[in-house]
Amino acid sequence: MLSPATALRKVSVQACVSVIRCTFPAAQFTVTVAPGVCATGVAEVTSAVREATRLPIITKLSPNVTDIVEMARAAVEAGADALSLINTLLGMAIDVEARRPVLGNAFGGLSGPAIKPVALRMVYQVAKAVDLPILGGGGIMCARDAIEFMMAGATAVSIGTGTFVNPRLAIEVIDGIQGYLAGHHLTDVRSVVGAAIMQTDSSFRARES
Repeated sequence: MLSPATALRKVSVQACVSVIRCTFPAAQFTVTVAPGVCATGVAEVTSAVREATRLPIITKLSPNVTDIVEMARAAVEAGADALSLINTLLGMAIDVEARRPVLGNAFGGLSGPAIKPVALRMVYQVAKAVDLPILGGGGIMCARDAIEFMMAGATAVSIGTGTFVNPRLAIEVIDGIQGYLAGHHLTDVRSVVGAAIMQTDSSFRARES
C-alpha cells in the first residue's frame, strides 16, 4: 500500500495537478476532534501535505472555530501558499412532524447567502493579520458580493452555491466587476483589494503599497 505522501505525489504527476487544496470541512463525524477546529490540527495536516509536494497549497479553513486568525497563522507557518475562506458553517434542520433531524448525521454544512456576513468578517480579520493571498467566498450571488469580499481583503473569489441557482453566475460576476471598475474609473482590479481595511488600518495600507 502506498503511503499518503507517495500517493499524493503520484496522483499529482498523473493528473497534471497544478495546485493542491487542503480542505477542512464543516462537519467530520468519524473523529472525536476535527483537525480543522484547532490550530495544531490545521498545522499538522498542512505540514504533511507540504512535505509531500512542491505544488502550491491552498488551505481552506473551517469557520467553526473560536479564532479564525489563529487557524490562518497556523496554516501559514505550516507552509500554505494561500488561504481559502470560508468553508460551510455547521447547521441543522428538524422535521417537526417526524420529530427528528432532517439529515442523517443530524448536522450538515450551511452555505449560500446566509453565511456571507460571517465569511466577510473572517476574510477581513485574516487579511489584516496574514500577508498571504486569500480566496474569499461564502454566499456570493452577484458582482457586488464579490467586490465586497475583495474590499475585505480577498485576492480572488470563489462561487459555489450560487452557481446552482444561476449557472451563468461566474460570468455575470466577472462582467459586473469590470463594469464597477469602469464606472469608478479604475484600471486595475487590485485597486479594490483590501480597500475597506485601508480606510482604518495604516499598517495594512503600508504593507500593500
